[in-house]
Amino acid sequence: MKKLFSIALTGAVAASAHAAEFKLPAFETAKLPNGLTVYLMERHDVPLVAVRAVVKAGAVNDGAQAGLANLTGDGVLLGSAKHTKAQIDQAFDFRGAALAGGGSVEQSMVATNFARKDTDTLLPLFAELVQEPSFDAAELDKLRARKVNGLKQAKESPRQVVGTYYRSMLFGNAAYANPPSGTVNSLSALKQDDVKTFHKRYFRPDNAALIVVGDFDPAEMRRKVESLFGQWQAEGPAPQRADYGKVHADKARVWLVNKSDAIETTFVIGGPGIARNDPDYVPLQVLNTVLGGRFTSWLNDELRVNSGLTYGANSSFGTLSQTGTFSISSFTALPKTEAALDLALKTYDRLWSKGIDQATLDSAKAYVKGQFPPRYETSEQLASLLGDMYANDVSRSQIDNFMKDVDSLTPERAKQLVDKHFPRKNLQMVLVGKAAEIGKIAAKYGEVTTLDITADGFQP
Repeated sequence: MKKLFSIALTGAVAASAHAAEFKLPAFETAKLPNGLTVYLMERHDVPLVAVRAVVKAGAVNDGAQAGLANLTGDGVLLGSAKHTKAQIDQAFDFRGAALAGGGSVEQSMVATNFARKDTDTLLPLFAELVQEPSFDAAELDKLRARKVNGLKQAKESPRQVVGTYYRSMLFGNAAYANPPSGTVNSLSALKQDDVKTFHKRYFRPDNAALIVVGDFDPAEMRRKVESLFGQWQAEGPAPQRADYGKVHADKARVWLVNKSDAIETTFVIGGPGIARNDPDYVPLQVLNTVLGGRFTSWLNDELRVNSGLTYGANSSFGTLSQTGTFSISSFTALPKTEAALDLALKTYDRLWSKGIDQATLDSAKAYVKGQFPPRYETSEQLASLLGDMYANDVSRSQIDNFMKDVDSLTPERAKQLVDKHFPRKNLQMVLVGKAAEIGKIAAKYGEVTTLDITADGFQP
């Protein structure tokens, strides 16, 4: 019998549980004749199996139909060509299995976790949903209505939407600016045919990966995968990745999003960041830990503990496949807006004015190393990691060398990375608050563009 599943063994099981020797567990990679990438990671610590189907399509592919990828990703769960939503839900719920879907900025995902003994029952249903969803019209209408209501409610809580405004500001009219959840108007206009067309265009074997992690026999699982996914066929040429945009930061700018009944100002400050597969990704996690990546960070100490201006402040690198963003975020009472912004900027400037000394660096390194292994303990976590690696072209060396890269970071190297990757000039800022009271303050930090939070979408 011809063997369809050509295997390339990659990785090695961790030789020790010690954090400094952490390695990504062994897994097999293969590509079926139809182009589907397959990852199999065998783990027998618990009798569970985690499965992910990851598709390289998200909000960047929505075009003028914002929210289409997200609606499609959730709509996949509304039944298949052979089974209704009620039958699917009953099959998974009765066995205590989880089932989820959705679409983000650059990828869509269908995921399930179930007991090993239920593999023969649930994996075929999962395969049906991925390949042949029905997008039942009545169920899709209900799903869309729930999402529209969610969007309306989200704008009542600035912290839920400030990040969407921020990405829209940074990327302008580029694909990376597309709001994954869409807007009230764009989502309301989507039809069943739109969702079916998006699924047909992007949910195809040569644009997807199937990831199975957990308690299974490898040879048996290969046969199941070949049987259930080997006949999945694509029509027409495979979608090609375009340039999804770069951060616009040629001058200091402020987007002032007016929420006339606000008693707080919610803010984000930053600029360009890095791609997920950037070689400096790991050491930057350490440096960001110092600035705003943990409770005892500089930002949280200054804005929360020492000054009482907020209940929390943080910073982060938002990574994408082609680029990324850097942001400092917090919120404060309306009368304290200027004080909080000035203190956040002053604290941020410590990266250059004082730098990171050895003791501070050592503390951050220990923290990051302590947090790292628990992130990849369960089959579900490892399946998500492999999906992230596939979607963002991340090498396993980034995981295997994590501890070494952390340990090798010195104050001198830290200074070089700060200068290279943390934006210092032409900072971009989004303020969500009562414009009548903070408008003059906003002008202090850059060229101001005023928006109203009640307007549809996230653009001026």
